[in-house]
Parts: sequence; structure tokens; C-alpha cells
Amino acid sequence: MVTSVRETKSDKLFLALNYMFLAVALVVVLYPLLYIVSASISSPQAVNSGEMWLFPKGITLDGYKLVFDNPKIWNGYMNTIIYTVLGTLLNLAVTLPAAYALSRSDFVGRNFFMGMFLVTMFFNGGLIPTYLLIKNLNLINTMGALILPVAASVWNIIVARTFFHSTIPKELQEAAHMDGCTNFKLFIRIVLPLSAPIIAVMALFYGVGHWNSYFPALIYLNDEVKYPLQMVLRQILVLQEMSAETTGAAISGDIAQAMNNKAEIASLVKYAVIIVSTLPVVILYPFLQRYFVQGVMIGSVKG
Repeated sequence: MVTSVRETKSDKLFLALNYMFLAVALVVVLYPLLYIVSASISSPQAVNSGEMWLFPKGITLDGYKLVFDNPKIWNGYMNTIIYTVLGTLLNLAVTLPAAYALSRSDFVGRNFFMGMFLVTMFFNGGLIPTYLLIKNLNLINTMGALILPVAASVWNIIVARTFFHSTIPKELQEAAHMDGCTNFKLFIRIVLPLSAPIIAVMALFYGVGHWNSYFPALIYLNDEVKYPLQMVLRQILVLQEMSAETTGAAISGDIAQAMNNKAEIASLVKYAVIIVSTLPVVILYPFLQRYFVQGVMIGSVKG
């Protein structure tokens, strides 16, 4: 026989407030997503005039056609994929060994190195010294300028170190050494296969960071052929703002109409590019979600 627990008035009030808060949070998070999706398939006149505020009006796929027909966008897409894949692989190749070494209690000087890493979280050289360093390394307008300066994140190293420290038993390391396994073989053949959750978490963190990055490209790249997708999207946004400002100025009717059409096209392409640029991350996240939760919780709670 199942006995139900009676809820008091305070419990019911607490649940009601929770549901209200969650409903408001859902609206706040969901509305921008629905708006962008609707705006990407709505006529630019309806979007710019404010007639379209939730559901699409004047449905058109011209924005997506312009996106798929634009070689700059496809080139930016390819560049972003290259930067993301290579950058994430480099991040994992630097972060995981560093985190594992710092998690070993027999690593001499690990507290000193950890302290040096922590200093960089609070103090850095700033933009100008970093730019001069990249310039002196002859990395301006190269792929290395976008990948090498962000090869490792101290925060991610701390998370991965905590995971290794709390998940990989010390007895397992001792048993491997007794069987003649070197530290390198131990890391490659035993530690990494047992660390799928934290590898997935680190890949997600770094991959999303590379995918959304545009500021390093803005600072270090001069050739538009090497621009990532986010830089192409930025150009579209800047073009729309400039067109809107120019249209509002006192200019002839023909020029104003031409600039207004250009602004409408930019607005149409803008929302379509936002959808296209975020779609890969949205598709990839569900496959990594269980690793994401497992890896972060193990690394934070047991550490």
C-alpha cells in the first residue's frame, strides 16, 4: 500500500513559485531562439517593421538561398571547421597530458607549476604585448595566430586534473609500473581509455570556443580568404548597420532605395547565417551531453 505525503500550504506555495520561475526562464531562453528561426524565413519588411515578433510572416527561403549561393560564407564555414578541428586537437594534446601530470602525487614540483598556471588566470600581458609577440613569431595572417595563443586553458586544466585525481586510482598506476609500463604507455593505454567523459567535456568546451571565436581573426588576419564564419557574419552585421545609417541620411531617392534593398538583403542573410552557423553545435551537443554532465560532476564534486 502506497501512502502519499500531504503537502502543506508552504510546500504548495514553494512549488507554485518554482513553476512560475521556470516558466519565465523558459520564455526568456526560448523566445530569442524562436524569433531568430522565424526571422530567418520571414520577409525582411515584416521583420524590420516589427510585424513579425514570434511566428514567421511572409515566409521565404531567399535568405538561405543567398547563404548557400555565397562563396564567402562557404569559405568561412570551411575555415571555421579547420580552425575548430585543428585547434581542439591541439588543445586536447596540451591540456590532457598537463592535467594528468599535475594530478600525480609523485610529480616533483607540481604545486609550483600549478601556482604558476594560476597566476596567468589573474594577470596577463594584455592585447598589445600579445600582438607584438604574435608579430615577432611571424604568425600574423596565419592559422597559428588563431590556434597557438589559446592552446591551453588553465581552467580546463584544473577541471581535467581534478577528474584524473579523483577517477584514476593510484593503485592502478602502481600495478602498471610493476608490470613494466612506462608513464607514457600508462597515459596512452590506460588513462585515456578510462577518461572518455572528461575528453568529451574538454572537446566540447574547446570546440565551441573555437567555433564562436571571431576577435583573434579580427586582430590577426588581413586576408578575407582566411576569415572564419563568425567574421563573415560580423561583416554582414556591419554592412546592415552601415546601410541603415546611410539610408536614414538625406540622399537621393534612387540611392536610398538601393541602400534600403541592400539593408533588407543583409537582414535576411543575417538570421539565416545565425541559424546555419549554430546548427552544428546544436546537433553535436545532445551526443556529448551525458559525458558533459558526468565529467564535470565527477571532476567538481569529488575533487
